[in-house]
Amino acid sequence: MNIAEAKKEIKNTIKAYLKRDKYGRLVIPSRSQRPILLMGAPGIGKTALMEQIAQELSLNLVSYSITHHTRQSALGLPYIAEKKTYSATNYTMSEIIDEIYSRIDATGIKEGILFLDEINCVSETLAPALLRFLQYKYFGTHKMPEGFVIIAAGNPPEYNRSVREFDIVTLDRMKKIDIEPSLDAWLDYAYKAEVHGCIISYLKLKKDNFYKIETTVDGLEIVTARGWEDLSHIIKAYESEDIPIEYSEIRSYIQNTETAKDFAIYYELYKKYERDYRINDVLKGNVDIGAARRLGYGSFDERISIVGLLSSGLSSYFRDYCMNRDYTEELYDALKRLRALSAENPFKEALSEVEKSRRDALEKRRTAGLVSPSEEAVSLKVLDKLFDLTKCQSFDAVREDFQNEVKAGEEIASAAAKALDSAFLFIETAFGKGQETVLFITSLNMDGFACAFLEENPNEKYIKYNKELLFEERDKIIQNHIKDLDLLN
Repeated sequence: MNIAEAKKEIKNTIKAYLKRDKYGRLVIPSRSQRPILLMGAPGIGKTALMEQIAQELSLNLVSYSITHHTRQSALGLPYIAEKKTYSATNYTMSEIIDEIYSRIDATGIKEGILFLDEINCVSETLAPALLRFLQYKYFGTHKMPEGFVIIAAGNPPEYNRSVREFDIVTLDRMKKIDIEPSLDAWLDYAYKAEVHGCIISYLKLKKDNFYKIETTVDGLEIVTARGWEDLSHIIKAYESEDIPIEYSEIRSYIQNTETAKDFAIYYELYKKYERDYRINDVLKGNVDIGAARRLGYGSFDERISIVGLLSSGLSSYFRDYCMNRDYTEELYDALKRLRALSAENPFKEALSEVEKSRRDALEKRRTAGLVSPSEEAVSLKVLDKLFDLTKCQSFDAVREDFQNEVKAGEEIASAAAKALDSAFLFIETAFGKGQETVLFITSLNMDGFACAFLEENPNEKYIKYNKELLFEERDKIIQNHIKDLDLLN
């Protein structure tokens, strides 16, 4: 299955494992909860998947690479325990179990995920203890706290020489899920993770270049989902500093010569098209009708690149809208609390209390790994605003300041709506109802920021094209399937 399907199955399993009856007992006893084993090629996003699931289910995440552990660090060190009538060997607490309890103490969250990566590369000395842990949830004499689910990950033998094959005894105690690389599943994640538009556009054109592991005369050459995402980060950072993106830099992340060369060429064209068609000006409402008409006669790669550029540019508008909306809502909640406290306390003391409580709450969520980068950015902006409000002398001044924030949000929404209308004008002029327009609508539908904006700010052209074009596209696919089955004369 692909990683999106695996995510759904894992979340359902965790919900079942953590379900309790009316007496607070686990419906599925801890001993009967099979650890989940994710098996898949390296770099397809297994670790990132755990982070997403923990955030979405509000669970602690304790992550370890099992290859970094010896028997002593995982099991604990032996010591002599003096009993009333005899002496016995006991063990100090495992580093892994200790980390779980420490995380519970730090966050106050008693449920979570213990993620053990590279599980099938465990040393021979640790293997027996690990097997006992997987079945009984004990490391040495210390049990993993109830409410934590074990999820392990490993790579198939063909990708890692250190892999030890699991025996039947071990496999019979785990819930095994095999994950295959999937571009479509990754693209859904890529939009949410704000992967660079050039990479998204390129992979839509060159789907076969998404994931490769090949042995050549020059050695092992690899292209992974992790590589593309990490390349996106460095491209964004370089562009913000006006540092040129060289082939050697791309090759450091895309470790396949032909794919790296191909993407380097595409990136140069992508930036050239951005300049030639003045995409930023288009999204600000300055649509060059003549340029749009010329694009209709351009090469296939050129047309697809422009669709990608428009989609990527719009996504930044939609992201700004969503971030500002979340900021305004979070600020509103903080100010409601401030109003209640200031009714009974001096204004400055009330403001200090609100700021402190929100800062402490953010720190707890950080420790638990439950805050995404965008959520953290919003919370920090709210804290900055609360600090700025110390110049106010009363809640009336705060109320006036908040009205200005609301007006700024309306301007951001208006700019996003204008950018979308301009993009549609450009797309209509260049492509009419062609496949490029279908691709543009599909890109909007895959972009979470776009969907959130359009749900709250309906756009007539989007609604029209979404119904007409995607319905026609689905109908063509169905008709082709029927023809393939020779069901039509």
